[in-house]
Amino acid sequence: MSIYIHIPFCKSICSYCDFCKFYYNEKWIDNYLIALEKEIKEKYKNELIDTIYIGGGTPTSLNVSQLEKLLKLTKLFNFEKIEFTVETNVDLSLDKIKLLKKYGVNRISIGVQTVNPKHLKFLNRKHTKGEVVNLVSLLKQYNFNINIDLMYGMPNQTLKELEDDLEFILSLDVNHISTYSLIIEPHTKIYIDNVTNIDEDLDFQMYQLINQKLNNYIHYEISNFAKKGYCSKHNLVYWNNLEYYGFGIGASGYIDGIRYDNTKSYQNYLNGNYILESHKLSKKEKIENEFILGFRKLEGINMLEFKMKYNIDIFNIDIVKQMLKEGKLLINNNHLKINPDYIYISNTILVNFIDLKI
Repeated sequence: MSIYIHIPFCKSICSYCDFCKFYYNEKWIDNYLIALEKEIKEKYKNELIDTIYIGGGTPTSLNVSQLEKLLKLTKLFNFEKIEFTVETNVDLSLDKIKLLKKYGVNRISIGVQTVNPKHLKFLNRKHTKGEVVNLVSLLKQYNFNINIDLMYGMPNQTLKELEDDLEFILSLDVNHISTYSLIIEPHTKIYIDNVTNIDEDLDFQMYQLINQKLNNYIHYEISNFAKKGYCSKHNLVYWNNLEYYGFGIGASGYIDGIRYDNTKSYQNYLNGNYILESHKLSKKEKIENEFILGFRKLEGINMLEFKMKYNIDIFNIDIVKQMLKEGKLLINNNHLKINPDYIYISNTILVNFIDLKI
């Protein structure tokens, strides 16, 4: 079992972000942490926990006292040795690093996105290349496992600029790199400003460049690269269609066969009205999710595990037979996976696994 905790507060709002977030407000945070503790105590059933992931927002935007209150809440969970990740911006201070270490956090995900000043300004992010170097160096001194987020596909970004970002990130020698093409989501500043997507051909060339430059890492999921032994255990819970708790405003969870989304209303959350909507999945829906999530992994879906979970032979599903025949799916080491030639356009394959005929 895994746990995701959402902290929606930020000192500044990125132009592309569509996650549930609020500007930092000290009193709001104090009240939020009280409500978060109530939600955890109400929902958590004392299962043994394998991974914890605290995301946002910016969890480390909390002051030291508030951050400690947040980390103390994880003592409510039953766990021994786990992967414990916290997201941060580049401005993480030494006192907060020591606090994270004290409470057992062992993995830090840094929202770098780019170190190009022009694109940083577009994304409304405020850090320098030197600050990234200093933070990574400091985190390594405290033996943290480090992920760096890279964004590409910004307007007017060139292949050379992306290559420079990649070279810089490679020079940091971190264990994990997550890469995301810019998506223009409704209700974001860039959407309101009528920013448009870059040319599809250029986006594909950028994707190819990333694969080429990160070829010494294991490309284990469409957007993720890791050194051996450092794939994100928490994110693999999602892609393996396993269950997890989601705590906090705007969090999603999957427990006892029920997928749920929490409210994005601060007041409703404080009043204990945590869940906005929930849905008990049918066997058919679980199988659809197994394909849609599992095909994000480059190794694909373990066919024996699929048979054990659903008592269905994967080859008896018509769309599987059809796509194997077309060469869009392949079989390798008892896994069914998307042909690497189609990974970039994987959505055109995944859409066929919605509303399956079983």
